[in-house]
Amino acid sequence: MVKNVASVVADLDPEDFYLLSGVEQGMRFSEWVNREKLPDYANLTAEEVDYRLDRCMKRDLIQRRTIQYEGYQLTFEGYDVLALHTFAERDTVEGVGAPLGVGKESDVYEAQSYRPLALKFHREGYTNFREVNKEREYTSDHHHVSWLYTARKAAEREHDALETLYPDVAVPRPVDYNRHAILMEKFEGVELARAKLDDAQVVGVLDLTLDEVTTAYEAGMVHADLSEHNVAVAASGVTVFDWPQSVPTDHANADELLERDVGNLIGFFRRKYPAVVPDVNTAAIADAVAAGDFETVREFAASRSS
Repeated sequence: MVKNVASVVADLDPEDFYLLSGVEQGMRFSEWVNREKLPDYANLTAEEVDYRLDRCMKRDLIQRRTIQYEGYQLTFEGYDVLALHTFAERDTVEGVGAPLGVGKESDVYEAQSYRPLALKFHREGYTNFREVNKEREYTSDHHHVSWLYTARKAAEREHDALETLYPDVAVPRPVDYNRHAILMEKFEGVELARAKLDDAQVVGVLDLTLDEVTTAYEAGMVHADLSEHNVAVAASGVTVFDWPQSVPTDHANADELLERDVGNLIGFFRRKYPAVVPDVNTAAIADAVAAGDFETVREFAASRSS
């Protein structure tokens, strides 16, 4: 897990942010930024760069590697600092609290603001950049792509999806985003993977979730990574979250991805609640979702593969 850097932001000088921004700019062109280019990138003197490098290195905001030259790179903590600094300048975040969730591809924290919010930092590529870079459509056409770019594009794509879907679809309300970070409204509930539903609730929750998938499709979006880990259930209903891999419905593989989403969801419910959830034809349900005709999985209980 990347450490929470909220307390670090207040300790930094304006020139520290110039240095971090300069390293960020240099990483657009190379994985490791040549020390000799930093004065130009950061608009600082060579002596000032030396001093700021030392301060930022001590705070684990940048890292150094000696290759053919002395190179520097932002850490995720350094990238977090830049995003938090921008949010603070916009008055959208006053502070960062306890972690709400930690995954392979994101860290989510409570955010102190005018209302309860959640701050999500995308971490795509942090542990296995080459594999993530190969799999993500939004990086496939770029020859030089850093984890920094991959995480930023994931945040941008997710924010765009939330903007498109909210409020018609039960997704977190987007508030702001910068670089690899998204600020959104906190939502209620627990993940389906951890929820313990009564038998009488099971099919209703499954239907509610598929209703949201249907509405999202009508709005022109397919989640493309739907599972029991990105649907939350509460007394007020369900929330579908984590949309960085979403695709528009006119995407060449949209219907295939929709069927996979529906299959993942129904497969989970069938495994966890086999006595309650009927055996259904997943492809037929996906077709109904795409056509806007879905109402309940019970209608498909007799549509078994022969």
